[in-house]
Amino acid sequence: MQTVHPDLWIRRFHSAVPASPRLVCLPHAGGAASFYMPMSKMLSPGVEVLAIQYPGRHERLSERRRETVAELADEITQVIRPLTDQPLSLFGHSLGATVAFEVARRMEADDIELAHLFVSSRRAPDLNRNEHVYERGDQELIKQIRSLSGTAPDVFDDPDMTARVLPAIRSDYKAAETYVYAPGPKLTCPVTALIGDADPMVSADEVTAWSKHTDGTFELRIWPGGHFYLDAHATEVIAEISAAMVATRST
Repeated sequence: MQTVHPDLWIRRFHSAVPASPRLVCLPHAGGAASFYMPMSKMLSPGVEVLAIQYPGRHERLSERRRETVAELADEITQVIRPLTDQPLSLFGHSLGATVAFEVARRMEADDIELAHLFVSSRRAPDLNRNEHVYERGDQELIKQIRSLSGTAPDVFDDPDMTARVLPAIRSDYKAAETYVYAPGPKLTCPVTALIGDADPMVSADEVTAWSKHTDGTFELRIWPGGHFYLDAHATEVIAEISAAMVATRST
């Protein structure tokens, strides 16, 4: 495996006190590390938030995009493996939840203990839907993205901006929709699954099914809202994450 440079992948937005627990945050399809800036601000300085920047966007725009969950998980695992000198938790939203799960599997296979896995707005990894959004034309893909209300509404009004961001979004959708779960050992870390009660992309039953993938404790949290319920309930959701991390450290 080629060497992966942490500075390309990890963004630190706020400082943290020495020896603080770490939370690695993985974005949704089309998302960037900056999505987690509010979470970083709210958890600082008690938690060190490390947001992952996928290739193909922002300052990594010219890099080769990754189109499989496996490739993303392999590289991210390599990047964060040295950061386990403090309790390490993972948070993934949508596509990021699947990638976080695969990172967790790789780390536990290497006997690296994780403090917690938070999975948001994503069905359990063994549940498939026959989705082919990534194969649609540009306008159909943009329509799908707009329907989730997770992207600034004026982004796709600018043809130049659209040309810059759409390839990365399409690659991310391909990674999410072509992912195939491979049976294996259950995780041992606690898992908390979060969902908006009106999310068109995933049902409560599909999220509850995450419980089958850990021998640790499992918690389900349902919030008012859609796929990006986080935007409206950031304070409450982040308080739950903080409480769960504290509880994990005390056990």
